[in-house]
Amino acid sequence: MKPILLHGHERSITCIKYNREGDLIFSSAKDNQPNVWYSLNGERLGSFRGHNGAVWSIDVNWDTTKVLTASADNTCRIWDCETGKQLANIETKTAVRACNFSFSGRYIMFTTDKTMGHPCEIYIYDVTDTSSPVMVIPMPDKKITSAMWGPYEEYILTGHEDGEICQYDFKTGEKNDNCRIHTKAINDMQYSLDMTMFIAASKDHTAKLFDTSSLELIKTYKTERPVNSASISPNLEHVVVGGGQEASMVTTTSTKIGKFDARFFNLIFEEEFGRVKGHFGPINCVRYHPDGKSYSSGGEDGYVRVHYFDPNYFDFKLDY
Repeated sequence: MKPILLHGHERSITCIKYNREGDLIFSSAKDNQPNVWYSLNGERLGSFRGHNGAVWSIDVNWDTTKVLTASADNTCRIWDCETGKQLANIETKTAVRACNFSFSGRYIMFTTDKTMGHPCEIYIYDVTDTSSPVMVIPMPDKKITSAMWGPYEEYILTGHEDGEICQYDFKTGEKNDNCRIHTKAINDMQYSLDMTMFIAASKDHTAKLFDTSSLELIKTYKTERPVNSASISPNLEHVVVGGGQEASMVTTTSTKIGKFDARFFNLIFEEEFGRVKGHFGPINCVRYHPDGKSYSSGGEDGYVRVHYFDPNYFDFKLDY
């Protein structure tokens, strides 16, 4: 399992996304230049140039024609995937933390930070008209740290810095449901293949599996360090989680103590069955390939590592 190393960022990785077919990897980092790569061999296809600050989140639409980026330079930008040209530049009052295309690709959603006297807000725009938002949902209480569209564009799922997960109705902007099972900030949320479940990674040293519609807790995967990201395999009952202690503490501990390895858990039995080492700092993002035959991890060291599983990995199935 020798990984493919993608080194095109000068600072730590913040987000990795595959397109629907899985032939492209989109990566963003605390530098101002998101990149796109071929997932098969790690060749860099190009960069999206224009941001002036850290890029916190990146997303690609269903047919891989547009790319969405959220940045600390107080902008959310839409790019042409093929040419790398900027199609729209939406300016905000504070840093943009999370961004996401809707299921159809017609709408985009992004969240802003609570700083400089401005509240945290969810903005929804129509891709065809970015002159004014379709809806703005204010969050006066707490900051959103992760957000994504629900299935069929009915609602938006948000993860907050106090561990709460909420559902906001797309048509009314009202809060449909919420749960507070995590005790610390939600770092990442990712869906299962059919979007009936999602996994949330938190600073409280756990990743938890939830039912998408009811927000009911299904499973818990425990570690002894903050979990920055977690992903569900599309074709096996496996979960990969990545994390490590706070980046500010990394210089004071060795890599053995820091535990910077990706860890694999059984989805159903919550048992850890494997680890993959390699990163020299905390893992900030992990993501399974859409076909489940590989996964990528991005770390504080600025590298994206693409691991292809051995063929016998897929023989590791339980007989029920």
